[in-house]
Amino acid sequence: MFIQPKPISAYPWYVRLFFFKQKKTYGKVLEPGMLWARSPKVFAGLALLYGALNRKSSPLSPTLRSLVTVRVSQINHCALCIDINATTLMKRGVSEEKTEALANWRRSDAFDDIERVALEYTEAITLSDREVTGELMGEVKRYFDDDAVVELTGMIAFQNMSSKFNSALDIPSQGFCKIPLAALEEK
Repeated sequence: MFIQPKPISAYPWYVRLFFFKQKKTYGKVLEPGMLWARSPKVFAGLALLYGALNRKSSPLSPTLRSLVTVRVSQINHCALCIDINATTLMKRGVSEEKTEALANWRRSDAFDDIERVALEYTEAITLSDREVTGELMGEVKRYFDDDAVVELTGMIAFQNMSSKFNSALDIPSQGFCKIPLAALEEK
């Protein structure tokens, strides 16, 4: 890692509350959180945004949100994000085989039409050699109403920010996923 976290006691009390929740959820405080928290107000805003995007009442299914976050993480080469998001995807009921197939989703019959459109949209937003065309947006709107399109776009943009932050600072995998990272990377 290019920047090291501070000791937990050096962060403001309200940031340590978020850390407490992370530790309860993941078994430890995550290194990206500790780096984002070097700017406590930015970290608090980021945590609230993620909570809003990943809430139970989202118009997007938990599985779809996780598929999108893993795919963005793969594209942006974020080992930590692939690790934690693939673990979340499998906790949400997706098989190990489907999780492994995500890097090559176009060649797999494991993905339904809604997932394929969401993944195509994810790649159009994330990859610099692609773009969101009117035709693609028409396909997206066949499956998602306007509110869901906004949330899907927000989730993709958030994961791009998160995975690029982690990748740029060389934050390593934290050992959550039982599948070796090499099996989850693009082939």
